[in-house]
Amino acid sequence: MELLSEGLGAPHVRADFDGHSGTIALARDAADAFLTSLARSVPPGRERSRDDVLLVVSELVTNAVRHAPGPLTLCLAFTSGRVQVTVRDTSTTMPQPRRADLTSGTGGFGWSIVERIAERLQAQPLPEGKEIHAFLPW
Repeated sequence: MELLSEGLGAPHVRADFDGHSGTIALARDAADAFLTSLARSVPPGRERSRDDVLLVVSELVTNAVRHAPGPLTLCLAFTSGRVQVTVRDTSTTMPQPRRADLTSGTGGFGWSIVERIAERLQAQPLPEGKEIHAFLPW
């Protein structure tokens, strides 16, 4: 994990993962450390801001682990009062909402949760994968 600073001191973090066992927990820990650092200088404006960011990180990283083979990158940045969560993975398949499945355990909840929580959500194709960007109020 690499804590960086860009532009006018806007903090951000980048963490690369292999996509194997433990990736989701490690990504969530990286996000938690970033948010702890951010809160020292910019307290969140809403009570649930931290939990929302951690939930979006968990959902996006889980989707990358489940649906894209190999490594992934998580980036978090704070700018203009928002936390931007970006997950880059190796699948060129763009996210599609699925019908939630309560009986077979195959999921289908994550993307709709992220759509509801994020102020803005975009998927950007890349030559060897994609990036998902979610913007959440802080």
